[in-house]
Amino acid sequence: MKKFSRLSQVSLLLAVLFTVDKLLGVARQMLISRQFGLSAELDVFNAANNLPDMLFMLISGGALTIAFIPVLTEVLNQGGRKAAWGLFSNVLNLVFLVTAAVAVIFAIFAQPLVSSQLGVAPGFSAEQMQLTVLLLRLNLIATLVFSVSGLVMAGLQANQHFLLPALAPIFYDFGQIFGAVILAPSESYHLGGITLPAFGLGVEGLVYGVILGALLHLLIQVPGLLKYQFHWQPHLKLREAETLKVLKLMGPRVLSMLFIQLIFVVQDNLASRLAVGSVTALTYGWWIMQVPETLIGTAIATAVLPTLSEFFNQGEIERFKAQIEKAAQAMLTLTIPIAAIGAVVILPVIQALLGFTLSEAARVAVVTRIFLFGIMGHALVELYVRSFYAMQKPRTPLLGSALTFVIFLGISLLLTPSMQAAGIAAANTIAYSIQALLLLVLLNQQLISGQKLLPQLWRSVLAALCGGLAAALIMRSLPGMGGTFIAAILAALLGAVAAGVVVRRDLRNLASL
Repeated sequence: MKKFSRLSQVSLLLAVLFTVDKLLGVARQMLISRQFGLSAELDVFNAANNLPDMLFMLISGGALTIAFIPVLTEVLNQGGRKAAWGLFSNVLNLVFLVTAAVAVIFAIFAQPLVSSQLGVAPGFSAEQMQLTVLLLRLNLIATLVFSVSGLVMAGLQANQHFLLPALAPIFYDFGQIFGAVILAPSESYHLGGITLPAFGLGVEGLVYGVILGALLHLLIQVPGLLKYQFHWQPHLKLREAETLKVLKLMGPRVLSMLFIQLIFVVQDNLASRLAVGSVTALTYGWWIMQVPETLIGTAIATAVLPTLSEFFNQGEIERFKAQIEKAAQAMLTLTIPIAAIGAVVILPVIQALLGFTLSEAARVAVVTRIFLFGIMGHALVELYVRSFYAMQKPRTPLLGSALTFVIFLGISLLLTPSMQAAGIAAANTIAYSIQALLLLVLLNQQLISGQKLLPQLWRSVLAALCGGLAAALIMRSLPGMGGTFIAAILAALLGAVAAGVVVRRDLRNLASL
């Protein structure tokens, strides 16, 4: 039996913990959806997350993490842990201060940021807008906590420690579930003979759960800081060479993340003008697609970034190229069949797990299927963006994200009048698929590398056809269970087996990733 490489082991660990995170996420969404459905109140909760999420992703989330890890890895290899933690403290202090300043500005101008025609939700009623403003301001508290916690994740990953950063989202789920079970409901839940308290705070209680989850997200990672002898240093040296290098890389990444986050702002802006529940339907569809995308794309890309950074810093370009190609092949092997099988079985799964009526589930299923067909593009974008950052070349991903936003905006405006929420989802899938292709072409030019992904692509498409057809036959043929949740689970499993037969050699090669 082939032994798993260290990178494969890390990817597997991340995939397992990400699976736990997603299962808890399913439980959280089941609780929330059964309380609120596709309601105006839940539309408000989802829309209110946009600007705080944007602030986090721009400053201390995706923007800084990807820009920070290659530089911190370089400092660790050349100057040791003490020098690396000095850089970490400097960047941490800067990030927290900037986040706090921008959060105050967002809080002060929350009303126009929500209600203006270019704002978060101009199509909401006056009552919805006021609630959105309140929830937005509360969410900014969690963003401040994440400004520290997100950077801690990057610091631990640069030290090749992945366990606690992967556990952090699970503890974030615990906080959110507490909000959904204790703080939000007006009627108590019963566990055996125990009656849980119910504070009846509605969607406001969900936000307090988010704040609690953010605190847990940070605290679970503190033991990792202690293990690697982190000592916080109260200084701010903006002219320090390595800090300037981080900021130089971070600048284009911030702009890249701005374009990415603007996609979600435009999505909710347009959806707020559609039928009630459209914002929530798109949120659920995106979230469902993100379950397999996180387990595959994020897990592999997160695990591979420190290794790619090491290979590039040490001049081992052939190993660098080979690692990218293996990761891309793994993503193709898994994402395309999952998209096809998921599209077949998703309707009864949504109805059963989220407690929606058939018509509500059908609305969510339509956009989910469209999002699922973009999973390959999203996964490859995660890999290729990290590959450019490992080379410390951030301008190419910036170009890709800007083009993606322009394509998304144009297609959304074109399709939304006729297709409603489905047009917004289609614009997302098309835009990210084009970005993945563009980044692949540009990466090959940078490395003079011929990634031979076409044979893998055709095998994966064939596997998807076999898996999807097998799933559809099971869904239709089970006596008395056609279209039920049980039929969907059986269909998904047998569809996966059928697809796995086609790509069985590729699945075995995952161990050498």
